[in-house]
Amino acid sequence: MSGPILVATGTKREAATLAQSGFQVIPGGGDAAALEAKLRAAAPGARGIISFGFAGALDETLSLGDWVIGEGVSGACEASCDPTWSRALASQLPGARTGTFYADGRLISDAQEKRALGQRGLLAADMESHIAARVAADCALPFAIIRCISDEAGHILPPAIAHAMRPDGGVNGWAMLRSVLQEPQQLPDLARTIGGFLRAMAALKQGAALIRPG
Repeated sequence: MSGPILVATGTKREAATLAQSGFQVIPGGGDAAALEAKLRAAAPGARGIISFGFAGALDETLSLGDWVIGEGVSGACEASCDPTWSRALASQLPGARTGTFYADGRLISDAQEKRALGQRGLLAADMESHIAARVAADCALPFAIIRCISDEAGHILPPAIAHAMRPDGGVNGWAMLRSVLQEPQQLPDLARTIGGFLRAMAALKQGAALIRPG
C-alpha cells in the first residue's frame, strides 16, 4: 500500500513538527467527533494510523521531554499497538520508554488521578489515542502511539490549559486569558506549565526529525 500514514494529534504546533513526506497529519483540537470523522474519511488507502504529539506522564519516573511509545491503549477502548511498528519506532528513538497509554478524551490535569492511573501500570495519557485506535481497528489498519512528555505525573495542570485548544488545533489565547482573569491565582502555575510545554516542544521537534514513515 503506497498511501500516507495518518497522524492523529492535538494541536497545529504538534502537527507542524512532523513535516516529512509520507505523513498526513490531522490535528484534533480537542474535538473528538471531528477528529474521528477526518480519520475515517482519510483511511481508505492509508498505510496505518499513528497517535503523535504530547502526553502527560502517569509513571512518576518520566520527565519532561522523554519519549514514550505505546504497546497499547486503555480507557475509552482497549487496543494493542502493532508490535512490529512499535519496535521500529523504538529503534528510531533510542531511549524511548514503552508501555500502555490511557486515553478517554479528557485532559487529565489532577496529579492524584495521574498517580492512581500510574499505579495501575499505565505509562502516559493523551486525548487522541483511543480515537486513532478505534478507527484503525474498524479500518483494519496498523496502529501505533509515539509521544513526548509535556507534563510530569506530579504536576497539576492549571484550569487555563483546559481552554487552550481551538477545535481547529490552534491556540485559544482569549479563552486562556478569560480563565486567568476568573482565577488569577493560577498564573504562577500557568507560567510554569507553559515553560514545561516549551521544553517539551524542543524535544518533540528533535525527536520528530528522526521519525521516518517507512
